[in-house]
Amino acid sequence: MLDISKVDGNFTIETKIDKKDIKFYKIDEAPFKVYGVFKENGKYRRMPEDIAKSVSEGVYVLHSNTAGGRVKFVTDSPYIAIHAKMDGLGKMPHFALTGSAGFDLYVDNYYAKTFVPPFEVEDGYESIIDIGKKECREITINFPLYSNVCKLYIGLQDSASVSEAEPYKNAKPIVYYGSSITQGGCASRPGMSYQAIVSRAFNYDYINLGFSGNAKAEDEMIDYIKNLDMSIFVYDYDHNAPTVEHLEKTHEKMFKAIRQKHPLLPVIMMSRPKHFLTEEEKTRRSIIETTYRNAILSGDKNVYFIDGEALTELCKDSGTVDNCHPTDFGFASMAKALTEVITCYNL
Repeated sequence: MLDISKVDGNFTIETKIDKKDIKFYKIDEAPFKVYGVFKENGKYRRMPEDIAKSVSEGVYVLHSNTAGGRVKFVTDSPYIAIHAKMDGLGKMPHFALTGSAGFDLYVDNYYAKTFVPPFEVEDGYESIIDIGKKECREITINFPLYSNVCKLYIGLQDSASVSEAEPYKNAKPIVYYGSSITQGGCASRPGMSYQAIVSRAFNYDYINLGFSGNAKAEDEMIDYIKNLDMSIFVYDYDHNAPTVEHLEKTHEKMFKAIRQKHPLLPVIMMSRPKHFLTEEEKTRRSIIETTYRNAILSGDKNVYFIDGEALTELCKDSGTVDNCHPTDFGFASMAKALTEVITCYNL
């Protein structure tokens, strides 16, 4: 049994981790810094609970999935442990549990290892990763893509130092809005979502507003996003628009609402990431491209379009698990296309 004062004054934490010198910390307190999610009503969320509820039942269910959540800090501990409490777990036949419900660890921006959840995980788990000799390193732990996290404790060697990590390069996060692909399905682990790859490439913060099957550009969602303080807005909800007519009715509407609120904000539009398109998919792409071209014709100089075929250029037709949801290869291809735009235009 751990000293309760080292963990939480209200809960007793038991651990099976075989380290006699371990000390657990709550991530909600300095020097730990949480990005991409925030704590509200007992769990981490990607947007306020009341707003999510006003959008749709689907968004309400999914908004507490912690896609894009991260905690960062600096320590010289030779090992990092986690003790996670979770009240909702994503288990799917085509999606690795390490991605839907696991945490992964980056040391000085390089992947170290994954905190692998047991297959029978129900309400959380604990895990430990040895990272070598005792020296100060920046640690990033990525949260699960399709599960809910209520509490997360970080275990470090009792004698180890712990301090705040340097902030991200961009003071305002990139905001991504879209479908299950945006949410991260079906990355093998959280750090392989395309947003996480882009974040590591530029040292940019981000917020993941991907809602599996439920990104439909509702008025309430548009109103929420347009009021966010962001450095870039990226949107791709083609897959979730129920009809061509729905996409046509909402796509340019969303852009105009964002642009009215943020006259100079870089906005990147993407069509669905797919290499070979049906006629309907070509029509959908043309709707998105029309929004882009109309913006250009009106004199907008900070709007960008990435064709879905460009998003799959690296992997062609070999980057999905089901001809829809990307593998890590597919996400790497998407990240490459997005990275090229950000680099080319110095966004």
